[in-house]
Amino acid sequence: MPGRLEGKTAVITGGASGIGRETARRFAEEGANVCIVDLNAATGEEAATEIGGLFVQADVTSPDDVQRVYAETAERFGGVDVLFNNAGISPPDDDSILTTDYEAWQRVQDVNLKSVYLCCKYGIPHLLERGGGSIINTASFVAVMGAATSQISYTASKGGVLAMSRELGVQFARQGVRVNALCPGPVNTPLLQELFAKDPEKAARRLIHLPMGRFAEATEIANAVLFLASDESSYVNASTFLVDGGLSGAYVTPE
Repeated sequence: MPGRLEGKTAVITGGASGIGRETARRFAEEGANVCIVDLNAATGEEAATEIGGLFVQADVTSPDDVQRVYAETAERFGGVDVLFNNAGISPPDDDSILTTDYEAWQRVQDVNLKSVYLCCKYGIPHLLERGGGSIINTASFVAVMGAATSQISYTASKGGVLAMSRELGVQFARQGVRVNALCPGPVNTPLLQELFAKDPEKAARRLIHLPMGRFAEATEIANAVLFLASDESSYVNASTFLVDGGLSGAYVTPE
């Protein structure tokens, strides 16, 4: 039986670890050709080799690099059908607006928001050449909720991704391109583990708000991405696709 992405080609930024890597595995299992994009050459090559895909080392904040990613992918696989714009950072110096300096603010904006702009700007023409396709942009539950434990630039960047995804989904709907914003809750990734290992109290403070009492696993988010990439979600467009275990709907959580 054919896979859900049989014959399709997907480009995944931030594909060498965490959600990106798990999604690359799921896409490959479902028959997709996968291009993994990452700055880390060692883990990127390893991830691509594991699934028989292509690795392109690139800085997703660079217009030239992003255009090269799509050119190399199209040359290798004949075109592009799915964009999973997933690369992002959440550095410790991005904190309260009162303490976050301009350089930290701008670095997060460049990686988390500017990169999505570039990947859509240069990726959408490739999808249009194929008669359509699916774009999944990684936003976050923080794009729809406020937090006293602020990461001000991260939150603002994810709000920008959400708004941009909605607008692109509306603009290109009749040309066969669907654009959705994936909004994960806290995910058990190396990034989160490192953050919380340094501050157990911060981890406990977050966990109490989760109705399911745990963080998501990267595989659970990857399954959501697979749904949005596949034809099973053919009428899902311009959506705020929350995969947060009920966090955004919670007021009082179970004891």
